[in-house]
Amino acid sequence: FAVVASEVRNLAQRSAESAKEIKDLIMESVKSVSEGSHIVSQSGDVLEDIVAAIKDVSKLIADINSAGREQATGIGQVNEAIVSMDAMTQQNAAMVEEATASSGNMSEEAKKLLQFVNFFSAG
Repeated sequence: FAVVASEVRNLAQRSAESAKEIKDLIMESVKSVSEGSHIVSQSGDVLEDIVAAIKDVSKLIADINSAGREQATGIGQVNEAIVSMDAMTQQNAAMVEEATASSGNMSEEAKKLLQFVNFFSAG
């Protein structure tokens, strides 16, 4: 009976040690799961920040695109104004040439009239 009792005590001690090891393993697993959950939570927060930053960048790109279109429209209007001013300048230059030619003709006519006046006055 003493041998059986000794074996039962040994078996009980080994069972207690195994139970303690199992408890330690469970505690480490719980701790690892808790740390993993915390890391997952932090990753979720970081991902939310990244998504918010991407939305901000997308809005900035849309604003830049809109401003670019407005500038292109403005540049087109400035180009049209320059083309119009160039056409007016060319018209003015042509009118100045015509006025210069007319002035020359009028000067010649005035000289002829002066000669006629002098001819009739002298005669």
